[in-house]
Amino acid sequence: MPSIIIVLVILVVLVFIALIKTIQVIPQASAAIVERFGRYTRTLNAGLNIVVPFIDSIRNRIDLREQVVPFPPQPVITQDNLVVNIDTVIYYQVTDARAATYEVASYIQAIEQLTVTTLRNIIGGMDLERTLTSREEINAALRGVLDEATGKWGIRVNRVELKAIEPPTSIQDSMEKQMRADRDKRAAILTAEGIRQSQILTAEGEKQSAILRAEGEAKAAALRAEGEAQAVRTVFEAIHAGDPDQKLLSYQYLQMLPKIAEGDANKLWIVPSEIGDALKGLSGAIGSFGGPLSGAGGNSGGNSGGNHGNAGNVPQQGGGAERREQPPID
Repeated sequence: MPSIIIVLVILVVLVFIALIKTIQVIPQASAAIVERFGRYTRTLNAGLNIVVPFIDSIRNRIDLREQVVPFPPQPVITQDNLVVNIDTVIYYQVTDARAATYEVASYIQAIEQLTVTTLRNIIGGMDLERTLTSREEINAALRGVLDEATGKWGIRVNRVELKAIEPPTSIQDSMEKQMRADRDKRAAILTAEGIRQSQILTAEGEKQSAILRAEGEAKAAALRAEGEAQAVRTVFEAIHAGDPDQKLLSYQYLQMLPKIAEGDANKLWIVPSEIGDALKGLSGAIGSFGGPLSGAGGNSGGNSGGNHGNAGNVPQQGGGAERREQPPID
């Protein structure tokens, strides 16, 4: 009896193990390689799969999702014999689980070594400056070579990116100095251009200001001269319209004498010869208004005659004043 129980327990355990080995659940975006007696049989896709226990075995489980693999920096020599360290990142995806299992021993290592060799071939034909500025060209060349080589491995390379390109420290210092010198040069050029433009604008402003000032002064002088001419013309016309006689002109002449003598600087002034005519005309006017004073008029007439007689003996001054005879007083 106890032996039968032991046999039953063993049978139950064997059946449980067989069920476990028979039913295989494959996750989504995964695949499994099934071998029978060491030979490839089929590929299990996602879902519930049935295999023959103790005969079929799972060789490998492969993730079919896109993978990202960063590779460590690799020293590469450029065309101008400079060593640069380049970091690369590969985006790949397994499209054929069977080929990825049986065509290459380790597709990750194979992709890494192929990337390094291809990168050295590409960078070897470029100088440092072109290497730093041609990332897209290098990425496209790497992707073309890797996609062609990994196609038979059941792998598709989607993208290749250069994560970093690090030249030697001495080259970096030289590049920084060159960039700093270029920036200083551009700054100096811009400063000089600004100063030059400022001076040009200032000179143009001064020129325009001088032109406008000269035009303003010319217009002001013309207007001033025109105003003075108009004033003289108006006065002249008014004088001719009023038809003044000699008496009025003599009186106006005598009124201007105090203005001529005004001022501290007028220590000496010359009496023109025409003042005699003005005085005679004024005396004649006063005599005509003083008719009742006939005796005074006679005396003044006698004195005047005497003065005229004396004046005939005095030489004329200045431009020689014209002697005029006063009309007799009625």
